[in-house]
Amino acid sequence: MSTEDDDARVTHRLDDLVTFAREAAFVVGHGRDLYVSATPEGTLLRNAGERVLIKVATVVEKLPEAYKAQHPEVAWVAISRMRNLVAHHDDKVNDDVVWAALVDRVPAMVRTLGLDPGA
Repeated sequence: MSTEDDDARVTHRLDDLVTFAREAAFVVGHGRDLYVSATPEGTLLRNAGERVLIKVATVVEKLPEAYKAQHPEVAWVAISRMRNLVAHHDDKVNDDVVWAALVDRVPAMVRTLGLDPGA
């Protein structure tokens, strides 16, 4: 596999992360009160938020180790652990932790990587 192929794959995955950051912003844009509400809308937002975190982690896991090594400031392992928690231990998912990841961690990771989620 050529370096160009690797670069194209990284670029594609980083574009995916930007998309997922926008999705996280959409979820949090509805506000925390609705997100945690015991309504169908709240349930949908929580499910969407959890899915965003799973998608972020799935893409992160596909990034080459060499790329991740260039960005040690990103908590790569914590991202994978969050995915495992959300995907496999639904009974232990804490809405506050997921909310914090959507509000803070996903956007911070994207900014740290020099990506622009735009509007």
